[in-house]
Amino acid sequence: MTSDRAQHAPLTHRTVLAMALPIMLSNLSTPLLGAVDTAVVGRIADPAYIGAVAIGSLVFTFVFWAFGFLRMGTTGLTAQALGAGQPDEIAASLGRALMIALAAGLSLIALQWPVREVAFALIDGSVRVEALARAYVDIRIWAAPATLANYALLGWFIGLGRTDIGLVLQLVLNLVNMALDVVFVIGLGWDVRGVALGTVLAEWIAATVGLALAWRHLRTMGATCQWQRLLQGAALQRTLRVNRDIMVRSLALTAVFVWFMAQGAQQGDVRLAANAVLMQFISMSAYFLDGLAFAAEGLVGRAIGAGRRTMFAAAAWLSTVWAVAIAAVISAAMALAGGMGIDLLTVDPGVRDAARTYLPWAAGAPLLGVWAFQLDGIFIGATRTADMRRAMLLSLLIFLLAWWVLRPWGNHGLWAALYVHYLARTATLAWYYPALLRSVPA
Repeated sequence: MTSDRAQHAPLTHRTVLAMALPIMLSNLSTPLLGAVDTAVVGRIADPAYIGAVAIGSLVFTFVFWAFGFLRMGTTGLTAQALGAGQPDEIAASLGRALMIALAAGLSLIALQWPVREVAFALIDGSVRVEALARAYVDIRIWAAPATLANYALLGWFIGLGRTDIGLVLQLVLNLVNMALDVVFVIGLGWDVRGVALGTVLAEWIAATVGLALAWRHLRTMGATCQWQRLLQGAALQRTLRVNRDIMVRSLALTAVFVWFMAQGAQQGDVRLAANAVLMQFISMSAYFLDGLAFAAEGLVGRAIGAGRRTMFAAAAWLSTVWAVAIAAVISAAMALAGGMGIDLLTVDPGVRDAARTYLPWAAGAPLLGVWAFQLDGIFIGATRTADMRRAMLLSLLIFLLAWWVLRPWGNHGLWAALYVHYLARTATLAWYYPALLRSVPA
């Protein structure tokens, strides 16, 4: 065990970057996958295919992000167990998360019909787009158990500070998926069905690799995990409480993006496709910036477990400094090279023109959103999930109010409402931060 070193080693810029860089690289592959999904169907000169993949992916974003606690909660709980020097609890945190992942994944497969119908009742796309998106959903649902297990595995390795292993898992998942996209869509002509099948196969392959690496790591650590510990009352209740709060928070966050895409769909296939292309840019920036937020989760959780306020404050400050600097670089790059990126993702002239019109909104998003991402990471590491739940529900209400006020400005108003949501997330979590800092022993 390395818990003593983890508790007492000083935090430096190098420490933060050593954790963050592998996560940045692994996270960068995820929006690149989304870009490949968009690009391969974008070779078809019909915006309906891009819209179908966007809506189909959005359905699973909504469904799977509801279970994002399997990544976030596992990171915080594992990091705190590491800081406290409890190897058996480290093992149990993974075991509990995998049990929840399996149960939830099988339930989603069993309930796929109502899940699909509710999703498409909320998203109002054209008849052609919806038909293609339904074909995508019917195939991809079979990845559910593997997808949720991958969330748990990634969160566990981040909590241990083994972001290098997290990088390996994400690269396996996304590179395999990209390769299968090209084979199935461009090679075999399976359109959106090929994109969905590639995702299913890649998720199961990545989960198998992740479980093998976790088993090997537990043996090296000398940790044991018995059913009695897995089902221990107080620990199980804490896990469920943390996961419940993060689930509600994730649903509220996902509702914002579902609403955003749904309102874009009501403005026609061209604006829907343009927003989908720009959302690929935002996803790429967010996943990249999440590298610093994930590092904050692991380091803050470790500080909480060790009971060290100075380590907590250093983790929050150092990770945020780097996150803001990187956000500025990303925004500048999007502003300067966004047009070329749009042309890579779609060949449709109307979609290209519309995406360029709204590009400034996407370019400014990283600078505004980075503060919310960092606060999310800090509160997840501290497992202050009740505060996160309350803050996100309030931010959702503020977003909907902003959309209602700004809707006369059409798609520009929709993007402005998204900006308001970033500001609301930052302000609400910042309100709770002083109490969190005081709760950590000096």
